[in-house]
Amino acid sequence: MRYNLAQLATIKYGKNQNKVLSEHGAYPIYGTGGLMGHATDYLYDKPSVLIGRKGTIDKVRFVTHPFWTVDTLFYTIINEEIIRPRYFFYIMTQVDLLKLNEGTTIPSLRTETLNRIEFDIPSLEVQDRVISIIHPMEEKIDTNTNINNNLEEQLSSLFANMFGNTIDTLNDSEIKLGDLIESVDNRGKTPPLSDEPTAYPIIDVRALSGNSRIIDYTNCTKYVTEGTYNNWFRSGHPKPYDILISTVGSLAEMKIFLGDVGCIAQNVVGFRSKGISPLYLFQYLNYIKNDLVAYNIGSVQPSIKVTHIIKHSIYVASHDEIEIFDNIAHSITEQIFSNCQENETLKQMRDTLLPKLVSGELDVSDIDL
Repeated sequence: MRYNLAQLATIKYGKNQNKVLSEHGAYPIYGTGGLMGHATDYLYDKPSVLIGRKGTIDKVRFVTHPFWTVDTLFYTIINEEIIRPRYFFYIMTQVDLLKLNEGTTIPSLRTETLNRIEFDIPSLEVQDRVISIIHPMEEKIDTNTNINNNLEEQLSSLFANMFGNTIDTLNDSEIKLGDLIESVDNRGKTPPLSDEPTAYPIIDVRALSGNSRIIDYTNCTKYVTEGTYNNWFRSGHPKPYDILISTVGSLAEMKIFLGDVGCIAQNVVGFRSKGISPLYLFQYLNYIKNDLVAYNIGSVQPSIKVTHIIKHSIYVASHDEIEIFDNIAHSITEQIFSNCQENETLKQMRDTLLPKLVSGELDVSDIDL
């Protein structure tokens, strides 16, 4: 049957979090950018779809635990007599919310506009069958992500225990970052972009965000043609185990380049290690990230110059110590990379199947729950 959104869910406004914000809070506080902190109380304790009201409006989030949302975010009370909460999330991911933007300077959504969106909603039984196909993929993605987060924490702790005290007390060193790297630098002008996605994504600042050391290619939104890839980039392309670091906007976000896909241009520079473990160097740069961010020279937009950060003093541990760390870090990095590759495959499968399932293009009647 056909329903409008107002029949499927009640849209509610988030609230200011100042009175409930606490580092000891038990309930997550969500904003349009994601987790903002924790609260001592919650606004709602049932499954809900969160929709950006102002700012970032092109993504929706599904939560199943008690939560608080700020006033730039809508939360929803879902009519479970008609629709499963998770299925409501699925159909909302298929809505191009940017086309509903009614803001002039800041993207904004209005409840009146959202409530008029219409959907063809199947029976609860069919919804359950769709969920039975998609949800296991999401669970596996979450499991891999949690494993990777744990592995990242293990490596950070290992590095801090082995080298942190010496780095923290390092006043100066004859060895500078620039002595240990070559730069892969294509900044300065924008390459001609492809009108369609290709096999050659541009790795920009957004693709460098997040906890994992591996690039999330689902965050890449710009592409170049094969001809541009082969001929335009003056410094060439990243090679395996190059360190990619952002220099404008969100400063010193960094990833390790693995595989053979992608190119860099504006706002990202690559560091290729010379005579030292790239994994030691990557962990080192992560450890001193605040020092790198402090090189910010931007007045309107944050910005750091490579010529400044390559003069940063670096502690080079003994060959034996670095080898011990490198052996462990290499094994863990390969495991993280493998999990990320599996997640990319699962995301592509999910994103291909989901629109066909919710539109009814794929028949789920024969699936045995």
